[in-house]
Amino acid sequence: MILKERDIPLYTKKLEALLRRTPQTHPKFPFIKEALAKSIAGNKGEHSIDYPLTFLPEEKFIIFHDLRLLHKKSYFQIDTLILCKNFILILEVKNIAGTLFFDQNFHQLIRTYDGREEAFPDPFIQIERHEQQLKYWLTVNKLPEPTILSLVVLSSPYTRISNSPHDKQLFEKLIHSDYLPQKITSLAARHKHETLSDKDIKKLIRLLNRDHTPADRPILERFNMSVDELIKGVYCPKCNHLPLTRIFGNWICPNCAEKVRDAHVASLRDYSLLISSAITNRQASEFLQITSPAMTRRILFSMNNFYTGTYKSRTYYLSFEL
Repeated sequence: MILKERDIPLYTKKLEALLRRTPQTHPKFPFIKEALAKSIAGNKGEHSIDYPLTFLPEEKFIIFHDLRLLHKKSYFQIDTLILCKNFILILEVKNIAGTLFFDQNFHQLIRTYDGREEAFPDPFIQIERHEQQLKYWLTVNKLPEPTILSLVVLSSPYTRISNSPHDKQLFEKLIHSDYLPQKITSLAARHKHETLSDKDIKKLIRLLNRDHTPADRPILERFNMSVDELIKGVYCPKCNHLPLTRIFGNWICPNCAEKVRDAHVASLRDYSLLISSAITNRQASEFLQITSPAMTRRILFSMNNFYTGTYKSRTYYLSFEL
Protein backbone atom coordinates (compact mmCIF):
# COMPACT_ATOMS: atom_id res chain seq x y z
CA MET A 1 0.00 0.00 0.00
CA ILE A 2 1.44 3.37 -1.04
CA LEU A 3 0.82 5.98 1.67
CA LYS A 4 3.00 8.71 0.19
CA GLU A 5 3.05 9.10 -3.57
CA ARG A 6 6.05 10.35 -5.52
CA ASP A 7 5.73 14.00 -6.56
CA ILE A 8 7.78 16.13 -8.93
CA PRO A 9 10.35 17.62 -6.53
CA LEU A 10 10.06 21.31 -5.77
CA TYR A 11 13.73 21.68 -6.72
CA THR A 12 12.95 20.42 -10.23
CA LYS A 13 10.07 22.89 -10.60
CA LYS A 14 12.33 25.73 -9.47
CA LEU A 15 15.00 24.72 -11.97
CA GLU A 16 12.42 24.67 -14.77
CA ALA A 17 11.26 28.17 -13.87
CA LEU A 18 14.85 29.42 -13.55
CA LEU A 19 15.91 27.98 -16.91
CA ARG A 20 12.89 29.55 -18.58
CA ARG A 21 13.80 32.98 -17.20
CA THR A 22 17.57 32.88 -17.65
CA PRO A 23 18.93 34.33 -20.92
CA GLN A 24 20.68 31.68 -23.02
CA THR A 25 23.71 33.97 -23.17
CA HIS A 26 23.96 34.07 -19.36
CA PRO A 27 27.11 32.29 -18.06
CA LYS A 28 25.00 30.25 -15.60
CA PHE A 29 22.57 29.00 -18.28
CA PRO A 30 24.49 25.77 -19.14
CA PHE A 31 24.89 24.91 -15.44
CA ILE A 32 21.17 25.40 -14.78
CA LYS A 33 20.35 23.31 -17.85
CA GLU A 34 22.67 20.52 -16.68
CA ALA A 35 21.25 20.61 -13.13
CA LEU A 36 17.72 20.34 -14.52
CA ALA A 37 18.67 17.40 -16.76
CA LYS A 38 20.21 15.56 -13.79
CA SER A 39 17.19 16.29 -11.62
CA ILE A 40 14.77 15.00 -14.27
CA ALA A 41 16.91 11.89 -14.81
CA GLY A 42 16.90 11.21 -11.08
CA ASN A 43 13.12 11.62 -10.92
CA LYS A 44 12.70 9.29 -13.88
CA GLY A 45 14.90 6.70 -12.20
CA GLU A 46 12.90 6.84 -8.98
CA HIS A 47 9.63 6.46 -10.90
CA SER A 48 11.01 3.36 -12.63
CA ILE A 49 10.71 1.31 -9.44
CA ASP A 50 7.02 2.12 -9.00
CA TYR A 51 5.82 -0.63 -11.35
CA PRO A 52 7.90 -3.48 -9.81
CA LEU A 53 6.66 -2.47 -6.36
CA THR A 54 3.04 -3.04 -7.46
CA PHE A 55 3.76 -6.78 -7.30
CA LEU A 56 4.19 -6.65 -3.52
CA PRO A 57 1.12 -7.64 -1.45
CA GLU A 58 -0.54 -4.39 -0.36
CA GLU A 59 -1.75 -5.82 2.96
CA LYS A 60 1.83 -6.60 4.04
CA PHE A 61 4.00 -3.73 2.80
CA ILE A 62 3.52 0.02 3.29
CA ILE A 63 5.40 2.33 0.91
CA PHE A 64 6.52 5.93 1.35
CA HIS A 65 8.21 7.76 -1.53
CA ASP A 66 10.45 10.84 -1.20
CA LEU A 67 10.70 11.15 2.56
CA ARG A 68 12.73 13.98 4.09
CA LEU A 69 13.24 13.80 7.84
CA LEU A 70 15.17 15.81 10.40
CA HIS A 71 18.36 14.33 11.83
CA LYS A 72 19.69 16.56 14.61
CA LYS A 73 20.23 19.90 12.81
CA SER A 74 20.05 18.71 9.20
CA TYR A 75 17.73 16.69 6.98
CA PHE A 76 18.17 13.37 5.22
CA GLN A 77 16.16 12.21 2.22
CA ILE A 78 15.08 8.65 1.44
CA ASP A 79 13.99 7.79 -2.10
CA THR A 80 11.65 5.01 -0.96
CA LEU A 81 10.90 3.55 2.47
CA ILE A 82 9.08 0.23 2.81
CA LEU A 83 7.52 -0.81 6.11
CA CYS A 84 6.40 -4.23 7.27
CA LYS A 85 6.22 -5.90 10.66
CA ASN A 86 9.50 -7.74 10.03
CA PHE A 87 11.74 -4.88 8.92
CA ILE A 88 12.07 -1.42 7.44
CA LEU A 89 13.70 -1.27 4.02
CA ILE A 90 15.47 1.81 2.60
CA LEU A 91 15.80 2.03 -1.19
CA GLU A 92 18.33 4.35 -2.82
CA VAL A 93 17.56 4.57 -6.54
CA LYS A 94 20.30 5.35 -9.07
CA ASN A 95 19.57 6.20 -12.69
CA ILE A 96 23.09 6.04 -14.12
CA ALA A 97 23.72 4.78 -17.64
CA GLY A 98 26.85 2.99 -18.82
CA THR A 99 29.21 0.54 -17.11
CA LEU A 100 29.62 0.92 -13.36
CA PHE A 101 32.50 -0.11 -11.12
CA PHE A 102 32.06 0.18 -7.36
CA ASP A 103 35.51 0.90 -5.93
CA GLN A 104 35.35 -0.51 -2.41
CA ASN A 105 38.91 0.60 -1.58
CA PHE A 106 38.45 4.31 -2.24
CA HIS A 107 34.65 4.25 -1.74
CA GLN A 108 33.54 5.79 -4.97
CA LEU A 109 31.48 4.79 -7.98
CA ILE A 110 33.19 4.95 -11.37
CA ARG A 111 30.97 5.23 -14.43
CA THR A 112 32.27 4.59 -17.96
CA TYR A 113 30.02 6.03 -20.66
CA ASP A 114 30.85 6.86 -24.28
CA GLY A 115 34.53 6.21 -23.58
CA ARG A 116 34.67 8.70 -20.69
CA GLU A 117 35.12 7.93 -16.99
CA GLU A 118 33.30 9.87 -14.28
CA ALA A 119 33.34 9.49 -10.48
CA PHE A 120 30.27 9.55 -8.23
CA PRO A 121 29.85 9.29 -4.43
CA ASP A 122 29.64 5.77 -3.05
CA PRO A 123 25.89 4.96 -2.72
CA PHE A 124 26.65 2.24 -0.13
CA ILE A 125 28.05 4.84 2.24
CA GLN A 126 24.89 6.84 1.62
CA ILE A 127 22.51 4.01 2.55
CA GLU A 128 24.58 3.11 5.63
CA ARG A 129 24.31 6.74 6.72
CA HIS A 130 20.55 6.67 6.11
CA GLU A 131 20.24 3.57 8.28
CA GLN A 132 21.99 5.35 11.16
CA GLN A 133 19.93 8.51 10.68
CA LEU A 134 16.67 6.56 10.62
CA LYS A 135 17.67 4.66 13.78
CA TYR A 136 18.29 7.99 15.51
CA TRP A 137 14.93 9.35 14.30
CA LEU A 138 13.13 6.26 15.63
CA THR A 139 14.88 6.61 19.02
CA VAL A 140 13.98 10.31 19.29
CA ASN A 141 10.34 9.43 18.58
CA LYS A 142 10.40 6.63 21.19
CA LEU A 143 9.71 3.87 18.70
CA PRO A 144 11.15 0.37 19.00
CA GLU A 145 14.20 -0.19 16.84
CA PRO A 146 13.24 -2.71 14.17
CA THR A 147 15.52 -4.48 11.74
CA ILE A 148 16.59 -1.83 9.21
CA LEU A 149 17.77 -2.98 5.77
CA SER A 150 18.85 -1.06 2.70
CA LEU A 151 19.38 -1.61 -1.02
CA VAL A 152 20.90 0.33 -3.90
CA VAL A 153 18.53 -0.04 -6.86
CA LEU A 154 19.68 0.51 -10.45
CA SER A 155 16.70 1.84 -12.37
CA SER A 156 17.90 0.95 -15.89
CA PRO A 157 18.07 -2.72 -16.91
CA TYR A 158 20.80 -1.76 -19.38
CA THR A 159 23.28 -0.57 -16.75
CA ARG A 160 26.22 -2.97 -16.62
CA ILE A 161 28.18 -3.80 -13.45
CA SER A 162 31.88 -4.51 -13.99
CA ASN A 163 32.66 -5.74 -10.44
CA SER A 164 33.33 -9.40 -9.91
CA PRO A 165 30.14 -11.41 -9.22
CA HIS A 166 32.08 -13.05 -6.35
CA ASP A 167 31.88 -9.80 -4.40
CA LYS A 168 28.95 -11.12 -2.32
CA GLN A 169 28.74 -8.13 0.02
CA LEU A 170 28.31 -5.78 -2.95
CA PHE A 171 25.75 -7.88 -4.81
CA GLU A 172 23.75 -8.53 -1.64
CA LYS A 173 22.99 -4.80 -1.49
CA LEU A 174 22.84 -3.99 -5.23
CA ILE A 175 20.00 -4.98 -7.57
CA HIS A 176 18.25 -3.90 -10.76
CA SER A 177 14.75 -2.53 -10.28
CA ASP A 178 13.00 -5.39 -12.09
CA TYR A 179 14.20 -7.81 -9.40
CA LEU A 180 12.78 -5.77 -6.50
CA PRO A 181 9.68 -7.91 -5.76
CA GLN A 182 11.71 -11.12 -5.64
CA LYS A 183 14.41 -9.50 -3.50
CA ILE A 184 11.94 -8.09 -0.99
CA THR A 185 10.10 -11.43 -0.80
CA SER A 186 13.45 -13.10 -0.14
CA LEU A 187 14.23 -10.61 2.65
CA ALA A 188 10.83 -11.27 4.22
CA ALA A 189 11.51 -15.02 4.18
CA ARG A 190 14.90 -14.44 5.83
CA HIS A 191 13.64 -12.03 8.49
CA LYS A 192 10.62 -13.85 9.88
CA HIS A 193 10.65 -12.35 13.37
CA GLU A 194 8.18 -9.48 13.76
CA THR A 195 9.86 -6.46 15.36
CA LEU A 196 6.95 -4.02 14.89
CA SER A 197 3.40 -4.46 16.17
CA ASP A 198 0.26 -3.09 14.49
CA LYS A 199 0.30 -0.29 17.05
CA ASP A 200 3.95 0.51 16.24
CA ILE A 201 3.19 0.58 12.52
CA LYS A 202 0.26 2.99 13.01
CA LYS A 203 2.38 5.29 15.15
CA LEU A 204 5.23 5.13 12.65
CA ILE A 205 2.93 6.04 9.76
CA ARG A 206 1.52 9.00 11.70
CA LEU A 207 4.97 10.31 12.63
CA LEU A 208 6.41 9.90 9.13
CA ASN A 209 3.51 11.91 7.69
CA ARG A 210 3.94 14.53 10.40
CA ASP A 211 7.73 14.93 10.17
CA HIS A 212 8.17 14.81 6.39
CA THR A 213 9.49 18.22 5.33
CA PRO A 214 9.86 18.93 1.58
CA ALA A 215 13.12 20.62 0.58
CA ASP A 216 12.74 24.29 -0.29
CA ARG A 217 16.12 25.63 -1.39
CA PRO A 218 16.41 29.29 -2.47
CA ILE A 219 17.23 28.64 -6.11
CA LEU A 220 18.71 32.06 -6.96
CA GLU A 221 21.05 31.75 -3.99
CA ARG A 222 22.02 28.25 -5.16
CA PHE A 223 23.30 29.70 -8.46
CA ASN A 224 24.46 33.02 -6.99
CA MET A 225 22.03 34.99 -9.16
CA SER A 226 19.90 38.06 -8.50
CA VAL A 227 16.34 38.93 -9.50
CA ASP A 228 17.69 41.57 -11.90
CA GLU A 229 19.28 38.83 -14.04
CA LEU A 230 15.94 37.13 -14.78
CA ILE A 231 13.87 37.65 -17.93
CA LYS A 232 10.69 39.48 -16.90
CA GLY A 233 7.24 39.23 -18.42
CA VAL A 234 4.45 36.73 -18.97
CA TYR A 235 5.49 33.58 -20.82
CA CYS A 236 3.60 31.60 -23.41
CA PRO A 237 2.24 28.26 -22.13
CA LYS A 238 2.52 26.79 -25.63
CA CYS A 239 6.03 27.76 -26.78
CA ASN A 240 7.55 29.35 -23.61
CA HIS A 241 8.27 32.61 -25.46
CA LEU A 242 8.88 35.68 -23.29
CA PRO A 243 7.31 38.18 -23.07
CA LEU A 244 3.68 38.11 -24.22
CA THR A 245 1.72 41.21 -25.18
CA ARG A 246 -1.46 42.25 -23.35
CA ILE A 247 -4.27 43.20 -25.78
CA PHE A 248 -7.90 43.71 -24.78
CA GLY A 249 -7.74 41.45 -21.73
CA ASN A 250 -5.79 38.65 -23.43
CA TRP A 251 -2.14 37.72 -23.57
CA ILE A 252 -0.92 37.30 -27.18
CA CYS A 253 2.25 35.43 -28.08
CA PRO A 254 4.23 37.21 -30.85
CA ASN A 255 6.04 33.95 -31.60
CA CYS A 256 3.21 31.42 -32.09
CA ALA A 257 0.10 33.69 -31.96
CA GLU A 258 -1.33 31.78 -28.97
CA LYS A 259 -4.02 33.79 -27.13
CA VAL A 260 -4.42 33.10 -23.40
CA ARG A 261 -6.57 35.05 -20.98
CA ASP A 262 -4.89 34.01 -17.70
CA ALA A 263 -1.27 33.39 -18.74
CA HIS A 264 -0.17 35.70 -15.92
CA VAL A 265 -1.07 33.00 -13.36
CA ALA A 266 1.77 30.70 -14.47
CA SER A 267 4.21 33.61 -14.48
CA LEU A 268 3.24 34.58 -10.94
CA ARG A 269 3.86 30.94 -10.04
CA ASP A 270 7.38 31.45 -11.43
CA TYR A 271 7.75 34.44 -9.11
CA SER A 272 6.65 32.29 -6.17
CA LEU A 273 9.14 29.55 -7.11
CA LEU A 274 12.10 31.82 -7.78
CA ILE A 275 11.69 34.80 -5.48
CA SER A 276 8.95 34.74 -2.85
CA SER A 277 5.31 33.90 -2.23
CA ALA A 278 4.84 37.46 -0.95
CA ILE A 279 4.50 40.15 -3.62
CA THR A 280 3.48 43.81 -3.80
CA ASN A 281 1.65 45.53 -6.63
CA ARG A 282 4.86 47.22 -7.74
CA GLN A 283 6.82 43.96 -7.72
CA ALA A 284 4.10 42.19 -9.68
CA SER A 285 3.95 45.02 -12.24
CA GLU A 286 7.70 44.87 -12.73
CA PHE A 287 7.86 41.08 -12.97
CA LEU A 288 4.88 40.77 -15.34
CA GLN A 289 5.98 43.89 -17.27
CA ILE A 290 2.61 45.62 -16.83
CA THR A 291 2.66 49.42 -17.03
CA SER A 292 -0.75 49.93 -15.41
CA PRO A 293 -0.80 49.51 -11.59
CA ALA A 294 -4.61 49.30 -11.74
CA MET A 295 -4.43 46.33 -14.14
CA THR A 296 -1.92 44.57 -11.88
CA ARG A 297 -4.19 45.19 -8.90
CA ARG A 298 -7.15 43.65 -10.74
CA ILE A 299 -5.05 40.59 -11.64
CA LEU A 300 -3.91 40.06 -8.05
CA PHE A 301 -7.45 40.51 -6.72
CA SER A 302 -8.88 38.11 -9.31
CA MET A 303 -6.65 35.32 -7.96
CA ASN A 304 -8.26 35.60 -4.51
CA ASN A 305 -4.89 35.96 -2.80
CA PHE A 306 -4.70 36.63 0.91
CA TYR A 307 -3.26 40.07 1.56
CA THR A 308 -2.17 42.34 4.38
CA GLY A 309 -1.58 46.07 4.62
CA THR A 310 -3.33 49.19 3.41
CA TYR A 311 -4.07 50.26 -0.16
CA LYS A 312 -0.59 51.54 -1.11
CA SER A 313 1.51 49.23 1.06
CA ARG A 314 -0.49 46.07 0.47
CA THR A 315 1.32 42.73 0.25
CA TYR A 316 -0.31 39.76 -1.49
CA TYR A 317 0.53 36.14 -0.67
CA LEU A 318 0.57 33.90 -3.70
CA SER A 319 -0.89 30.46 -3.11
CA PHE A 320 -0.07 27.64 -5.53
CA GLU A 321 0.15 23.85 -5.34
CA LEU A 322 3.92 23.84 -5.84
